[in-house]
Amino acid sequence: MSLYKTNEEVEIQRESCLLVSSTIAEVAKAIKPGITTLSLDTLGETFIRDNGGLPSCKGYHGFPYALCISVNEQVVHGFPGSYVIKDGDVITIDTVISKNGFHGDHAYTFIVGETTPEILQLIKVTKESLYLGIKQAVTGNRIGDIAYAIEQYTQGQHGYGVIKEFVGHGVGRQMHEDPQVPNYGRRGTGKKLQENMVLAIEPMISLGSPDIYTLEDGWTVSTEDGLAAAHFEHNVCVKKGTPIILSDFTRIEAAEKQNVNLNSSYY
Repeated sequence: MSLYKTNEEVEIQRESCLLVSSTIAEVAKAIKPGITTLSLDTLGETFIRDNGGLPSCKGYHGFPYALCISVNEQVVHGFPGSYVIKDGDVITIDTVISKNGFHGDHAYTFIVGETTPEILQLIKVTKESLYLGIKQAVTGNRIGDIAYAIEQYTQGQHGYGVIKEFVGHGVGRQMHEDPQVPNYGRRGTGKKLQENMVLAIEPMISLGSPDIYTLEDGWTVSTEDGLAAAHFEHNVCVKKGTPIILSDFTRIEAAEKQNVNLNSSYY
């Protein structure tokens, strides 16, 4: 069943969401060629705990890390490890944090150094599609309205692959709550949105085919064709007229622009 929050609970949950934003921003400051993804995970977990949060991902069904770090063709749930970041890499940081009984959950994709125009466009379009989906998260609309907006822009207008096996979801006292929020679908279908639903809206888009497979670690999901993927995610509270975004990309974007190793030229 879908869970609705009181206004007071939404404000408590906002604290968790903003801690996710600050954590991703802190990690963004450190991304550069020559460091391992595991070192970013260590940095992220330390920041989470130092700021009164708990890393919800760590131990979740056996997931051993605080952050999901997916590189290049990896779509989601990437294992941090000995991989050494290099110029041209696409790095997605995705994490969930629990604080004061509520979860925050979002993701952001970074580009390290120089890359191709095709990659820049993929990142730009995926990020834009997130906000097109969010615009539909208003009282009286349906899940399919969010899904259609994302699919129409990414696949319909740009020919990208929409990953169908992984979807957005409700988020609150549990990391994953109803309803599911796919990135594909038909307008006017699915569950009707009601005020104070809190949703994790998260387009996961590939440069080529939407076909995926899971690596031997049992978690990391990659594109079958080896082409890059992008993933952006916000936490959104459904309201009448205009949804409220509980997470904050501005602090992540500030860190991204200040880090000379990151490419934000797609803005």
